[in-house]
Amino acid sequence: MPSQLFARKPVEAFQRDLSDEQHSLKRALGPIDLTLLGIGGIIGTGIFVLTGVAARQDAGPAVVASFALAGVVSALAALCYAEFATLLPISGSAYSYAYATLGELFAWIIGWDLVIEYAVAASTVASGWSGYFGKILGQLGIELPVAMSVGVFAGHGGFLNVPALGIILLVSALLVIGVRESASFNSFIVVLKTAVILYVIAAGVGYVVPANWSPFMPFGWNGVVAGAGLVFFAYIGFDSVTTAAEEARRPERDMPIGIIGSLAICTLLYIAVSAVITGMVPLPQIDKTAPLAQAFLDVGLSVAASLISAGAIIGLTSVLLVLLYGQSRIFFAMSRDGLLPPMFSRLHPRFRTPHLSQVLVGVLVATAAAIFPLEELARFVSIGTLAAFVMVSIGVIALRRSAPDLHRPFRCPGVPAVPIACILACFYLMSGLGLVTWLRLGLWLLIGLAIYGFYGRLHSRVAGQAAAAAS
Repeated sequence: MPSQLFARKPVEAFQRDLSDEQHSLKRALGPIDLTLLGIGGIIGTGIFVLTGVAARQDAGPAVVASFALAGVVSALAALCYAEFATLLPISGSAYSYAYATLGELFAWIIGWDLVIEYAVAASTVASGWSGYFGKILGQLGIELPVAMSVGVFAGHGGFLNVPALGIILLVSALLVIGVRESASFNSFIVVLKTAVILYVIAAGVGYVVPANWSPFMPFGWNGVVAGAGLVFFAYIGFDSVTTAAEEARRPERDMPIGIIGSLAICTLLYIAVSAVITGMVPLPQIDKTAPLAQAFLDVGLSVAASLISAGAIIGLTSVLLVLLYGQSRIFFAMSRDGLLPPMFSRLHPRFRTPHLSQVLVGVLVATAAAIFPLEELARFVSIGTLAAFVMVSIGVIALRRSAPDLHRPFRCPGVPAVPIACILACFYLMSGLGLVTWLRLGLWLLIGLAIYGFYGRLHSRVAGQAAAAAS
């Protein structure tokens, strides 16, 4: 048993998985598709919701610095991810990387941790999508009953959040049809919402009052760090690019472009938008639920506010697509290794997508979004993402030492300095997320370990092959 916990899946085994036509995914994505996939996952909740929350609660106008700090930490992690994504161009992201370098137990922990990053985040985003959808209907004179727009556990007389339920099921159906079709839909959405964001910057800069930026750091540097920990939720989209590695046409070239390119573009947009919004509206007046739309309403630009609300709907839809896509691919990789039941890696005979996994993930996420108030889970998602970044950084160092001669199409520069800097920076941001968030993470990991103990370790392909070889 102890030896199984630290059994590593050899790189050669991953390569055999890629050559297995019955259990490998279709290579259909190029560098532009991957970059747009990342932008689709990154631009959404961070700009349309968390800008206001982080400014009001944590950082003030210095939320600009919070986005920059989170972007720097993400950039360090992106370099580590890019090395693994080209070395192991396979579904599973950080889970697969941990399995190759740190062993089965660590791989399970990080795979279970990624459920926070994708599934829980998707439920949260769907709740935000529902709120913007309700506002647009209200502007058209249509009011949804509370019982159909608020989950039962959110109070206020709610029963089922029907819009949140519907959008997740719709996106899940699209993902079952195929990644090429989903990527095309995502690319269309990304172009639209990026145009809206650029309009916000161009139209809003003329209404900036520099006095609104003073004091720039009302809550001190600790507030900037706490804000960075919160808005880190907004950067998980670049991570999801790595879940598409097995479907990239030329992963050795396309993956670094998609990962680093999408992160760089979105970081610049985040900084610009947060600077404009905090300059347009005094800090106490920044809205925490729809900061961009409300800022334009406050200066009398109602048409622009309506346009931004529509942009939020578009943006959050593409975020949902990327998150649900990523979660199904994580389960696909874990199931292929025997740590989850076989249904999660079963492919549709026509579409070559993990349809059963996608449907199950969609139903579970939709149910959670429909009944639970998940607005407070952004910090939980952030700590899960940061934990994944730590594991990937450790894995880069470990594999450089254990297999220094492996061909690496992309090499993270400055190893071990860059991965160590990433690890320290991640723990620094995690320290600002509060004790309750740490306790939630601990409880979640205990549940995951129980599942591994009762199922995963008994059905592990890697452990079975090792035992057969030993006998």
